[in-house]
Amino acid sequence: MDVLINLFVNGISTGMLIFLLASGLSLIFGLMSVLNFAHGGLFAWGAFTGVWLFNMTGSYVLALIGAIAMGMFLGFILERFLIRPVYGNHVRQLLVTLGGMLVLSECIKVFWGPNPIGAKLPLWLQGSYTFEGVILIKYRLFVILIGIIIYIALLLLLKKTKIGLMIRAGVMDKEMVQALGINVKAIFSFVFLLGAGMAALGGFLLAPYSGVIFAEMGMQYAILAFIVVIIGGLGSVQGSAIASLIVGLAGAFTAYFIPDLSLAINMLMLLFFLIVKPNGLVSEKG
Repeated sequence: MDVLINLFVNGISTGMLIFLLASGLSLIFGLMSVLNFAHGGLFAWGAFTGVWLFNMTGSYVLALIGAIAMGMFLGFILERFLIRPVYGNHVRQLLVTLGGMLVLSECIKVFWGPNPIGAKLPLWLQGSYTFEGVILIKYRLFVILIGIIIYIALLLLLKKTKIGLMIRAGVMDKEMVQALGINVKAIFSFVFLLGAGMAALGGFLLAPYSGVIFAEMGMQYAILAFIVVIIGGLGSVQGSAIASLIVGLAGAFTAYFIPDLSLAINMLMLLFFLIVKPNGLVSEKG
């Protein structure tokens, strides 16, 4: 039983990390119709920036804020100078964002070198709790808590604020929002910066979770994020959360019980949902 509980906690915490990357990507994809493969590069930059700041200052909070700020800064550069000129052209978006992903990865090597870097935890997040004989790792519980807080904050933003209403309306009918005289480009920029910040946060949280970070780590998680976006539904935070948990739990249990399927399980789930629910679990598209 303790093995099952630990697998469940591991799956949920992994799912929350994927959610931080996928939810922003889902909003960007749903609102802006942008295939942003550079999102994974922001994830990696968040990891490296946060780890570097933590090693330099010893402050976990400062490192977390710095990682988010770096992600948003790079997101601004990407949106303003790379993605905005190719709005509406998916082929160019694909080429530009893939190029952006490669540039971000290579820039990491320029600043931090080509070798993987170890990531440490602050003392207050080290260790574990024991409950009824079950050992629960503190950091995984912390990641779950952060994921829940971000999820609730996103729901409140989208459902209780004016800009959230405009974002949801834009996801469902972008032309209608433009016809009402709303500055769609400003909403695009806000959503892109929001997604970039969450991607960087996810990268920073992943760093001590995996123990080591490397320049190409973003591509691996970007693929997972796209799978989650397709399964969850374009523009849906709820769908991204549900799909992230499904992917995280499936990965944890499959890796333990059927390790030979661990690499294929995500593609199998994607194929299944494309057949059964092609519009996603909770699609916001009207």
